[in-house]
Amino acid sequence: MNYEIAFAPLVPMWVVYGAAFLAVAVMVLARVRRLSGWFLRGLALAVIAVALSGPALQEETRTPMTDIVLLVEDRSASQRLSDRADQTAEAAEALANRLAERPNTEVRRITVGDGQDNAGTQLMTALADAIAEEPKARIAGAILLSDGRLHDLAAVPDLPAPLHLMLTGRDTDWDRRLIVSNAPAFAILDEEITLTLRVEDQGAVPAGIGPAQLSVSVDGRAPQTVMVPIGQDMELPLKLPHAGRNVIEFRVATAEGELTDRNNSALVQMNGVRDRLSVLLVSGVPHAGERTWRNLLKSDSSVDLVHFTILRPPEKQDGVPVTELSLIAFPTRELFLEKINDFDLIIFDRYKRRGILPALYLDNVRNYVENGGAVLVSAGPDYANVDSLYRSPLGVVLPGEPTARVIEEAFRPHVTELGQRHPVTEGLAPLEGEPDWGRWLRQVDVDPKDSDVVMTGADDKPLLLLNRVGEGRVALLASDQAWLWSRGFEGGGPQMELLRRLAHWMMGEPELEEEALTATATGQQIRVIRRSLAGDVGAVTITAPDGTETELPLTEVSPGHYEALFDGPEMGLYRLKEGEHETVIGLGPAAPREFEETIASGDLLEPVLASTGGGVWKMTDGIPAIREVNAGRPAIGRGWIGITPRDATEARDISRVPLLPAWAVLLVLSVLIIGAWMREGRN
Repeated sequence: MNYEIAFAPLVPMWVVYGAAFLAVAVMVLARVRRLSGWFLRGLALAVIAVALSGPALQEETRTPMTDIVLLVEDRSASQRLSDRADQTAEAAEALANRLAERPNTEVRRITVGDGQDNAGTQLMTALADAIAEEPKARIAGAILLSDGRLHDLAAVPDLPAPLHLMLTGRDTDWDRRLIVSNAPAFAILDEEITLTLRVEDQGAVPAGIGPAQLSVSVDGRAPQTVMVPIGQDMELPLKLPHAGRNVIEFRVATAEGELTDRNNSALVQMNGVRDRLSVLLVSGVPHAGERTWRNLLKSDSSVDLVHFTILRPPEKQDGVPVTELSLIAFPTRELFLEKINDFDLIIFDRYKRRGILPALYLDNVRNYVENGGAVLVSAGPDYANVDSLYRSPLGVVLPGEPTARVIEEAFRPHVTELGQRHPVTEGLAPLEGEPDWGRWLRQVDVDPKDSDVVMTGADDKPLLLLNRVGEGRVALLASDQAWLWSRGFEGGGPQMELLRRLAHWMMGEPELEEEALTATATGQQIRVIRRSLAGDVGAVTITAPDGTETELPLTEVSPGHYEALFDGPEMGLYRLKEGEHETVIGLGPAAPREFEETIASGDLLEPVLASTGGGVWKMTDGIPAIREVNAGRPAIGRGWIGITPRDATEARDISRVPLLPAWAVLLVLSVLIIGAWMREGRN
């Protein structure tokens, strides 16, 4: 039991202080003036002041409380290397038992797993949360069972007792890791970029370990290998093979005896972009639609446009000087023989054979297509006559054969069933309740030649035909009336979007591939996307980094567009395959943060431990004894670690007995006042 004097004022304390001051003032004044009874009246006022302060004898009944020791077990990924998990489990049980045997001591065991979003080991955060849940006055110590590789050192809490680290691992541990220190997020196609890599060995590296074998694989293809030195930065030149996302995997061969191979690989996901897209537009005759093509291509700052319009054909003689018709001569030989492969797309807009481009040049355009080029023909009435471009060597690769008929009537373009699945026209058709597209006024009748008809016009005749020839692509728009939409005729239509998609499909943009398997990642979730013109697709086989396979069925979310979600169980490279289509995607880094540093070490924690009086104890030295040490004293020694007893108590009962009860105050005041009166009366 504890006894102490407590005060419970009956009035505000300023009143008490005022009464005390008044008592003193009265006594001083009466003493100076030599008044009789001054002492008794001053005592009476003092008794009043003391009574107003409410003095009482307080009696507390307290119960001793146990000390709390926090035992924080690191169960993160790096703690699962070698036999660290067994070391941690055995040490935790032994320490818990030893602490439980101590009188007046409780143990709180906290388990720390892998941090979310590759945050690493969050030991200090877990320790701070545990301290916040307990009365700070009862915490006698904390013991961390870990490899010392934590990633939240800035979150060190205010520790009221010694903190110790029980260090896992062995002195013979060693590991090799791959570091990619410089990798851009994107690169220009056909331009060489340089990546900086480094292979490091850590820990007790065995003698005789030589150079490492590095393999490089792009998009899961067969890897190329090279020998690289250890501990030196190495610059690796690389060219991206295609536009869009390129997944580059670097892997170092596993050496005998190293702790793990999880940090022997690295994933770099890099976007390939074209520096400039070169387009050659040849207009056979001035007309309202050629400005539509020019405006579309010039609106894209990444497109270099070369545009020629034939203002006067060779057979026309009107006396206008040539210098007034063009700034430069049409460099046919340079464009169609020497530099044709520099263009990503060639557009013939209402062009017909007039002797300007010899058959040899047009045959070279055909070769250009078969070798990977792209040709788009916007056909007018000239496509149907004897001078048609189809009657040239280029006709072999064109997707539609003219019937010599030109349909001169109004019609509304429609997207075919196949067109609803094709990325060029997918989603363009007006929805139910929306106004129809404006009409076009002319169409060339053609017969499709093994091509994809994605739009039809008058009498359901083919209007937009697409095809692949060899390595290249060709398209035929069997009308020169698309410009009516840009003028808003009868409400217009999606002219700019249609022509933009068409031009970009011709140039092989990955997002417009009609048969493609792609994937995107958000955190640990993969969104699998399959585009297909077929009516159905099979399940996607997903191969995880550890080699396990999962069959993932796809759901059609729109015509030709199939999707599914997959939660990746671990970080690394995932391979996806459906039929003949394959792709790869990386989830997080191939070497998570947990495996950046794998050799057990207490160097990071030593300053924190020292500030609390604690230290580092290696588990390979056995389980230490537990001793009690006073606050501020060193808490680690040979064969032992210490905790600080807190001697905390809990108040169970409090009682108060007034020192000046009301009757006593009245009695004392009465005696003092009567005594003072009698003394004054006698005088």
